[in-house]
Amino acid sequence: MPEFAVPLLAGAVTLATPLVFAAVGEIIMEKSGVLNIALEGTMLVAALAAAFVTYFTASPAAGLAAGVAAAVLFGLLFALFAVGIQADQIVTGTAMNIFALGLTGVLYRSLFGFSGTRLAVAGFQPWPLPFLKDIPVIGTVFFSQNVLVYAALVLTLLVAAALKRTRTGLYLQAAGENPQGAEVAGISVYRLRLLAIMTGSALCGLGGVFLVLVEGNTFVEGMTAGRGFIALAIVILARWQPVRALVVALVFGLASALQFQAQAIGIDVPYQLFLALPYVLTILFAMLVGRANVPAALAKPYIKE
Repeated sequence: MPEFAVPLLAGAVTLATPLVFAAVGEIIMEKSGVLNIALEGTMLVAALAAAFVTYFTASPAAGLAAGVAAAVLFGLLFALFAVGIQADQIVTGTAMNIFALGLTGVLYRSLFGFSGTRLAVAGFQPWPLPFLKDIPVIGTVFFSQNVLVYAALVLTLLVAAALKRTRTGLYLQAAGENPQGAEVAGISVYRLRLLAIMTGSALCGLGGVFLVLVEGNTFVEGMTAGRGFIALAIVILARWQPVRALVVALVFGLASALQFQAQAIGIDVPYQLFLALPYVLTILFAMLVGRANVPAALAKPYIKE
């Protein structure tokens, strides 16, 4: 195996992790019939909260908790409009993205931007797993990573199992396929959709936390850089299946990792091409992939009769 291959694959896993969190969180919401395109805004709010709390407490764990809490609160605000008053979910999600971009920018600049201070925070360090890290290639790629990478892998499997094997998962899917029928059967569609939004937003928030406490150890305005929209494309390409979303996210992670390994590989092309590659893939997938397996009631407001 070429010398650059292992670092390339390990980097792909790392860069795919925030996409995995966001995509799996969106799958949970869409399975309940809620289309939340505010993933970008949710990740930004979580990233800012994680950065600020970590900066003032010097505790990445506290920053993680703050980021997830901020994402859940942001999700509840979305739920107030999209579920509570039955506003158009796409319009609401778009407005939430714009609101988050402006809010995080104003808060960041008010505390750090005008003073010239760069926000630098402590982050989670790699945590190689005993014995597993010694497996050739696989050990370095998958088992010498960060704790949040392991969490993304485990949570993906748990969500996949919960959707298929648990009563709550089946009820959730019923709310997204036939909410009127689910309500007749005694299932509270409003409650399930609220639960889905809170859970999905928390996972999406972990993606924002990852950007601060693992990738960058800082906060930058607009640092999500379209990852929320890429996660939406991953959901469609994966046919609303969490494990497939993990695989597709790894492909996007590999595309992103190429820009860092281009020189080692010996590819003499402008680096801007590698920066654009994930977004080009998003457009291609959107053109080539159909809408099979879309939850029947997705993005349709439900009014209890």
